Amino acid sequence: MSDVSLNKVAEISLLFWLMKIVATTLGETLGDYLSMTLNLGYAVGIAITLLFFLVVLIIQIFSKRYIPLFYWLVIIATTTLGTEISDFLDRSLHLGYTVGSLILFSGLVFTLILWYKKFKTLRVYPITKTNKEMYYWIAILFSNSLGTAFGDYLSDVVGLSYLNGAMVTAAIILIVVLLHYMTKINQIILFWVAFIFTRPFGATFGDFLTKPIASGGLDLGTLNASIVSILLMTALIFLSHQTLTKDKSI
Repeated sequence: MSDVSLNKVAEISLLFWLMKIVATTLGETLGDYLSMTLNLGYAVGIAITLLFFLVVLIIQIFSKRYIPLFYWLVIIATTTLGTEISDFLDRSLHLGYTVGSLILFSGLVFTLILWYKKFKTLRVYPITKTNKEMYYWIAILFSNSLGTAFGDYLSDVVGLSYLNGAMVTAAIILIVVLLHYMTKINQIILFWVAFIFTRPFGATFGDFLTKPIASGGLDLGTLNASIVSILLMTALIFLSHQTLTKDKSI
């Protein structure tokens, strides 16, 4: 069988990036709903989201091929857990978003270094081996946690409004897209840069939806914003399954 037929992860496409942004928005709003709206606290929020992450990760790891529902549930779990981790570092450990971002960035770089040292490549598609897939998910968890911290850094430390923060990260993503099509810069490097910065884009957009109008948000609340994101993500996962089925029939 070919590598692609044994593949366990999503192919990088426009649909992938759209789903990544919606998933990160959902992770931000759902994480805030658990820890803040329900007032469970960040430690309890981490425990709940960590359990969810481990359950869906086990299902994903033991799947024999790429199944969009399982894959994107793990992505959503990493974004939600990443929100709790970032907020725990800042608000429970009082490290601040600057130090928190540096810690998470260091964790991501260390993971990628170990990944490269073992496999001599950081290629993210296709992935067929379980040990490589574990590096993949650890790197994604760090990058999503980092994205949350960096998004909050832009609003709380730099002082940007949530909309302006989303515009800054969107501009960075646009630059990465232009570099992808107009230069010969290593595509794997561009992928990880884009993956990291789609997280703060989703996070700042999630804050824009939920935060009070006086703070530059739309004041939809974490529950309503999460419901909207869940419905949109459900539709996109269905589309992903349909696309996968169509590709196999060709």
